[in-house]
Amino acid sequence: MSNPQESRMNNYNELLSMGINPYPYEYKVSDHAEKLQRKYEKLENGEVTEDTVSVAGRVMAYRNNGMFIDLRDHTGNIQIFSHKDNLNETFLNIIKLLDIGDIIGVSGIVRRTPRGELSINAGEITLLCKSMQTLPEKYHGLTDIEARYRKRYVDLIMSDESRAVFAKRSAIISHVRQFLTDRGFLDVETPMLHPIPGGASAKPFVTHHNALDTDLFLRIAPELYLKRLIVGGLSDKVFEIGRNFRNEGISTRHNPEFTMMELYQAYADYNDILDLTEELIVSAVKYVNNGSTVITYGDKEIDFTRPWRKASMTELVRLETGVDFLGLEDPKEAFRAAKKLGVDVTESMNWGQIVEIVFEEKVEDKLINPTHVMDMPRDISPLAKVHRDNPLLTERFETFINTWEVANAFSELNDPFDQRQRFEKQAALRDSGDEEAQVFDADFLEAIEYGMPPTGGLGIGIDRLIMILTGSQSIRDVIAFPTLKPVPPGG
Repeated sequence: MSNPQESRMNNYNELLSMGINPYPYEYKVSDHAEKLQRKYEKLENGEVTEDTVSVAGRVMAYRNNGMFIDLRDHTGNIQIFSHKDNLNETFLNIIKLLDIGDIIGVSGIVRRTPRGELSINAGEITLLCKSMQTLPEKYHGLTDIEARYRKRYVDLIMSDESRAVFAKRSAIISHVRQFLTDRGFLDVETPMLHPIPGGASAKPFVTHHNALDTDLFLRIAPELYLKRLIVGGLSDKVFEIGRNFRNEGISTRHNPEFTMMELYQAYADYNDILDLTEELIVSAVKYVNNGSTVITYGDKEIDFTRPWRKASMTELVRLETGVDFLGLEDPKEAFRAAKKLGVDVTESMNWGQIVEIVFEEKVEDKLINPTHVMDMPRDISPLAKVHRDNPLLTERFETFINTWEVANAFSELNDPFDQRQRFEKQAALRDSGDEEAQVFDADFLEAIEYGMPPTGGLGIGIDRLIMILTGSQSIRDVIAFPTLKPVPPGG
């Protein structure tokens, strides 16, 4: 007995012997499955129309020697009825040589079978692409999770759910873009290759440009270039949706390349941006959730009804641990307090780093409903304005949903003297071995010396937002081609 590949090859060769090209150049499609299902939803059982349509898609099921074919296009499924009374000998011979996974074009009359299945009575069948690989068994698809990510094309062929997630992803990103353009934000593009990695605390990917004989870095954030556009007065409001790259670990919430939306609004502060953040995310939630602001994620119910909870990072830590780190300004005191809480800190950490790690270990996993974590330590916020009421802090917030950081926002630092000092502190951290500390960017410093108006900025992790809005449990479920460990030879 021949294996499936041999059988497909035999069918391929038989088609060639008939003078049929298994890979023709084009096919005129008049309709798609979903459109036909809607148009003829009131067609009675057994009723035959006089309407001739042409559709194209992949053969997903093949019954009664091809008399019944389930055809799937990118919108859905439709049944093909292939009967000798309607097809000439050539078309009947093509049907005999079809395999599951082949792509065909069908022209015929629309009808509904006596059993209620909308169908096309095929008058012509055209092979458009012979599939030489066997698809997984229909009802189980790709059961190996790693294979789903590695062979996303097969996953999309087999899984209605996967196709729905990526269609929804596209719709959400389009909605975010429209939301912002409707509010006067200018959609811009900034470089992916940076001479200096900046705009975030992260380890970059390094590449080399041969013609310039210089190292360049895949961007970790577009922030410093977007601020240059604000300095230049291109618009009072700019935003960009695009890929960022960080040479860090992989987890269910982290992928080395990911999609961010960043925006900057002149003459605004982080309070204005907080309102905008809520408006934008609630708009996206309602858009995909039939107008409701309550969604279910796994076993959790998340309520996006405004206003959202907001509290400072130090206050949230105090509420969970009983320790007020604002009263422990000496890093040594903060270190001892963190140690008593069982948090793994080191004496080399500054006050802000200690507060941040205590927050991560003691508070983050409690933040299910949307929460704005306000007033982040100055030590860990080199691009945010110092808080107008407390010089230990900055006017920065992070928005947590389902325990994850989804948004990060500042009253942007536009004081070049303060910015220089922050860059110098970051440079010192790098010199001491912190690979994620930011690099001194002299050109950006010169840019804000020309004058940047008071500005509010926001970054939203699009992939995490889409995870929440689609109920996806891993970031790899919402990135079509996630970064994976290479398969060893012969593996």
